[in-house]
Formats: sequence, structure tokens, C-alpha cells
Amino acid sequence: MPQSVISGAGIGLRTPHTQQLLADETIVIPWLELLADNWMAAGGLNKYLLQAVSERFPVVLHSVGLSLGGPNALDFDYLTQIKTLKQQTGAHWYSEHASFSGDADFKVADLLPLPYTQEAVMHISQRIKQTQDFLGERILLENVSTYMSCRHNELSEGEFIAAIAKEADCYLLLDINNAFVTSVNLGQSMQAFIDAILVERVKQIHLAGFDDKGEHLLDAHNHPVAPQVWLAFRTFIEKHGALPSMIEWDSDLPSLPRLLQERQLAAGILQANGQDSQQGAEQCA
Repeated sequence: MPQSVISGAGIGLRTPHTQQLLADETIVIPWLELLADNWMAAGGLNKYLLQAVSERFPVVLHSVGLSLGGPNALDFDYLTQIKTLKQQTGAHWYSEHASFSGDADFKVADLLPLPYTQEAVMHISQRIKQTQDFLGERILLENVSTYMSCRHNELSEGEFIAAIAKEADCYLLLDINNAFVTSVNLGQSMQAFIDAILVERVKQIHLAGFDDKGEHLLDAHNHPVAPQVWLAFRTFIEKHGALPSMIEWDSDLPSLPRLLQERQLAAGILQANGQDSQQGAEQCA
């Protein structure tokens, strides 16, 4: 049976790996992150597989479609689907991005960052409060990758995320890869971003690989985690203690064994800092 808490190093579940993960009982993973949009779409992924996955593994939900930073009213039909999916899977929590991604009538192809202004802090915080009131629990807010800075910014990214977490009273999902991509693209200090956020609100960590385009880094989730990101992750965990962390790999998917090798690197860092992810894995096998 799934464990009662989320701990250790997990992975983001992707369709090509699902059958193998369910068929091989020797595979031990403490928890999985489900991309909610894949399961909620019309003609979406097999609900039998969803039930099988959530019965064997603890899960958390992540989504890209709520557009918390958007100008239009929140999509409560979308949130109703999120709430239903969370109930069906017993997911421990739900996370979304500090971004704009369009609305029901107009979708953009990426997660667009917001201007780092006090007005934007109040806007997205109010929408997070609405979301949390509807779901009956706090959500996790993730920092996104950026490729250009807004001339209207009044705050640093870290100050912006910290202000939202405080105003909305939400948790944070720290994406260390996104923080690194942004720091390189904008010529900023990733450590300054991490130092500015409210680390006591960080409930989960994302690790992923970027695509080096020469003039900029692309948050493509199509490579192993970069050495610089591993170093930043290790530094954060050694300073603040072990937190549930996972590998995102969305494009140019590797084999499941290769993905699990990447997961084991994260597990080793967590285990060295007081979180026994192997114990959690054994509880859910």
C-alpha cells in the first residue's frame, strides 16, 4: 500500500513508462508526480492505469493549465476536474506555476512569467486564495523559467515569489533547474533567488535538464540534470535538510532504467542528509 507521507526522491510519471512501472514489481520508487492535464483531457490517459498507479504508489498532482497569473476569471471547471482527480488518486498535494498560460479560449504554448510588481503579487495571490478555498487546502506554487526581464519589474524574482507565498499563504515548489535557466538567461544570481524565497514554505523540489542553445538555455526537460543544477541541489539540501525531490524528463524520454539512475542520484543526496528514500520505497512496493 502507498505510504502515508511523501518523502525521498520520485519521478514524473510519463506514458511510455507506465506499463513497465506497473508490471515490474522489483522497481521501488517512493512516490510519483502525475501531470494532471494528461489525465483530464478529453480522451485522456487510461483511467484503469490511473487507478493501478495510485493504488501502488503515493502520488502528487502537478498541472500547467490553470493560468494563475491570467487576467480572466479562474476556470472552476478545470479546478473541479483537479479536485476530482485528487480524490480519485489520493494525491497528497497539488502544484501549479507562477505564470500566465492563456484561458479556455486562448492557450499559449509556454508558461509565461509575470512582471515582478506589487500589483502582480496581489493579483496572483488573490487567485491562489480562491483556488485554495475551492480545494480546501494549500497548493504549491512553482517558479518558472524566463528568457527576458520586464522593464516594469519592482522586485527580484525571489522577492516576488516570497511575497506571493506570504500574501496567499501557500507552499512553494522550488524548481532548481528553472532557477538556474533564469539566472543564466538574465545574467542574475541563482543563489540570490534561493536566498530570497521563504525556504520554510518549500514542500517539493523539481530537478530537470535544459537544452543549451548557445545564446540562451531552454527549459526543455530533455536532458539529464546538469552538473550545475546538481551542485545547487546538493548545496540547498545540505543547508536546509532533505525535502521530497523528483526528476522531470518530458521530451526525448530515456528508458525507464536510465530515468531511475537519475532518480537514484537525487536519492543519494537526500539519504546523505537525513531522508531515507529507500525506506519509503519499500513501504509502497
